[in-house]
Amino acid sequence: MRLEITLPRERFKALKGRDVKAIIEGNLSRVEETLKAEREEFLRGKMGKLEEKLREMEGEIEELREFYEKALRDRELMTAERDRLRKENEELRKAVEERKRELERVHGS
Repeated sequence: MRLEITLPRERFKALKGRDVKAIIEGNLSRVEETLKAEREEFLRGKMGKLEEKLREMEGEIEELREFYEKALRDRELMTAERDRLRKENEELRKAVEERKRELERVHGS
């Protein structure tokens, strides 16, 4: 694996003549810890955003549930009203037919 490190000119001059490999190996464990800490911080942030999104979605689901329950209640009310109107219409139709027959008897006689 090849690793490239870019240094400012002054830092490069300060390292000239020193065992760079030993310096890198000596600091490798600290770099690994730093990378792990940064990764954990990133993941915590990501997890926080996901938890927030989950709460939003749960709220939306609750709103949809309430809407659905209201729609079901409204449907039941509309069905009951339709049935009531159907019965009323049938009764009115019978009354009209009865009145019609009475009028035919009166005018027909």
